[in-house]
Amino acid sequence: MNVIGYCRVSTDKQSQETSLGRQEKELTQACHTEGWTLKGIISEKASGYDIDREGMLELMERAVSEQIDAIIVSDATRIGRGNAKMAIVHYFRKHGLSLYCVEENGELTLSDADHLVLDIVSIVEEYQRKVHNAKISRGMRLAVKDGYKPFRNLSNHTSSSPGRKRKEIPISEIVRLKKNGLTYRDIAATLRGLGYDVSKATVNRRFKQYENEQVQKEAVHLHP
Repeated sequence: MNVIGYCRVSTDKQSQETSLGRQEKELTQACHTEGWTLKGIISEKASGYDIDREGMLELMERAVSEQIDAIIVSDATRIGRGNAKMAIVHYFRKHGLSLYCVEENGELTLSDADHLVLDIVSIVEEYQRKVHNAKISRGMRLAVKDGYKPFRNLSNHTSSSPGRKRKEIPISEIVRLKKNGLTYRDIAATLRGLGYDVSKATVNRRFKQYENEQVQKEAVHLHP
């Protein structure tokens, strides 16, 4: 099993520096004992009540983009405190990642109240997604009914048959929808409505590639 470790302290005190080292050793030893592959340890000094932590944001990104199965921490408070903790736990659960605590010698234990909150949040998110997708589908149906032909507006369209599924993905459309504030999930749903068999992960990857290409072009322009 591939795991990433996360360590956190809240201050710059010397004792906290020692705590970071202790946490890192605990995680390394636990992974060795369990036979897990430790893909790295992210350590930082930040308040557990904050969501905007550089280390935590890196952890979230790597856990989803890399082939990671679980997150390991020394104890539950390292993940966060209060509402921040619940939001982070929900994020990892939503992406199918397990949370292991050395202190608990197993997966993170949540109270019945915590489980209830997470279940409610998941239900609300799911219905928000359904409502959003329904609005997109309705808008597309009305547009087509009024004569709009979406395949004519896609720069990568290469077939005269609007019903044919295409492997090419219109990056210009992805960029436009992203600038309009749509999530990768919503963009994927929109493109599927246009006949493109595309997943959220593919949309995410293509947009990241586009951003990297733009950075490279800008670098060449600045330093020809």
